[in-house]
Amino acid sequence: QVQLVESGGGLVQAGGSLRLSCAASGRTFSSYAMGWFRQAPGKERDKIATLSWSGATTYYEDSVKGRFTISRDSAKNTVYLQMNSLKPEDTAVYYCAAAKSEFTPLIRESAYWGQGTQVTVSS
Repeated sequence: QVQLVESGGGLVQAGGSLRLSCAASGRTFSSYAMGWFRQAPGKERDKIATLSWSGATTYYEDSVKGRFTISRDSAKNTVYLQMNSLKPEDTAVYYCAAAKSEFTPLIRESAYWGQGTQVTVSS
């Protein structure tokens, strides 16, 4: 059974940094795309950063480009999201996701999900 467990969320002041971690279990994820989504109250769950199965390709949503970095430690089956220069508008629940199929892009409609971790950025 696939499990994704996020950690690292919390309360931070604007301009600060946080690093989210997503520990995956239940299979080896080296051939699966992984990424991060976030959902603010009253809004849809949006994709903000993904890493292809090979690690060669990354995607960042425009509002986080240059501030967030996604990375993976395959030996630990863990994906990270380093978030710098945080803004109040980054406040949301952050979800780790993994593609259900090998060698395919990560899409919302076909993914495993973690339980989410709250990130709150105060002004």
